[in-house]
Parts: sequence; C-alpha cells; structure tokens
Amino acid sequence: MSKKLMTVFLLGLLAISPALFSQATQSQETESSIPELAPFHDVIYPIWHTAYPEKDYVALRKYVPEVRSLAEKIYGAKLPGILRDKESRWKEGLDQFRKSVDDYTAAAAGENNEALLNAAEALHAKYEALNRIISPVLKEMDEFHKAFYVVYHKYLPEKNYGRIKAEGGDIKSKAEAVTKAVLPKRLEAKSELFKAAAAEFSQAASELDSVCKAGNDASIEEAVNKLHTKYQNLEKLFS
Repeated sequence: MSKKLMTVFLLGLLAISPALFSQATQSQETESSIPELAPFHDVIYPIWHTAYPEKDYVALRKYVPEVRSLAEKIYGAKLPGILRDKESRWKEGLDQFRKSVDDYTAAAAGENNEALLNAAEALHAKYEALNRIISPVLKEMDEFHKAFYVVYHKYLPEKNYGRIKAEGGDIKSKAEAVTKAVLPKRLEAKSELFKAAAAEFSQAASELDSVCKAGNDASIEEAVNKLHTKYQNLEKLFS
C-alpha cells in the first residue's frame, strides 16, 4: 500500500472511530447485565447441586479459594448506566453476598458440618438475590428501558428534541408491548396492580408520542419526565 493510500486509510479510521466508540459505549450502558456475575455460577452450581445435597463436606471446603476469587471480581463490578436506579439495592445485596462469602469461608475452616451446609445454602441464596436485582422482570420492560434510557439520560439533558421526536413512535410501541406482557407465576398476585400501572405508563408514552408528532418542543421535557415517573411506578411493583 502506498504512503498516500495509507494516509487516507488512517484518516478514515480516525473519522469513524469516535462514532464506533460512542455506539459501543452506548450499547454497554444499555445492557442490563454485570459480566462479573456469570463466572461465579461455575462454582456455585457444583456447590449447590452436587456437594450440598450429597453432604460432601470435603468438596464444600475445597471450593473456598475459588469462591473467594470469583467473589472479589463481583465486589469490584460497576453497574452500567441503565441500572443506576438500582444502585442502592445492589449495594445492599452486595453487602449481604459479601457476608455470605465470609461466613462460608469461616464455616469451611471449622469442624461444624451443619454450619457449613447452612453457609452454603446462604451463599447460594445471596448470589441468586444479586442476579434478581439486575434481571428485568419482563423482557418487554427491558426492551422499553433500553430505548427510553437514551432518551431520558442523553437526549433530554442535551435538549436534543429532534432525536426525541424521532424515538416517540418506538417508545410508544414498546410501552404498549409492556401492557400485553404476562407476569411470571411468582408475581401473579400483582397482576391487577400491574395492569393499572401499565395502563397509566402506556398512556404517558402515547402522550409523549403525540407531543413529538405535534413538534411541540416546549412540552417534550414535561412529557418525558412524566413517562419516566410512570415507568418508575411500574418498576416499584417488583422491588
């Protein structure tokens, strides 16, 4: 490749790299996941499904170094932007998980096998609790949140009303999908409350779409904030 072509190629990379970086960062910020949680499953699975039911105390003690090593990675994990509203719950759950790791370590160092079984049970429970904190209750709510997160935390602060208007229809359709979602069995008792809150939430999304179509910049901020409040009310049902 000639020097001239190489220069053109490098300039092209410099031109597109910021855009690609921005897209990648935005994608990471809208993913409701914490990668550090997944590797811990590789150690909690044999603890809970094999060593615990079989009362294999030797194996339970053997897993301590791996448990502590993988837990340290979870302690240092950072929540993506889309989960910022769950930060207080995450910190509380993390404190409980950390305690369960310490208790498991202490029990493994002792001779009380019953205490070791109880510690293994608590370790499993607190790990599962961390996963539930960040896992979306409904995929439809997660899809809405991914789209609305960018509107509320990026376009609105920038007063980029043009981008908000462009998203109005998609936001509305994703909100409507939430109203048609079916709650898992463990949450069926909240079905009526969910229907009422979802209806108000969907209505707020329709109002935002109407404001966007009317091109009324002055009313967009109010409509976005109202929709954000209705979404928070919906989420609180499952907190």
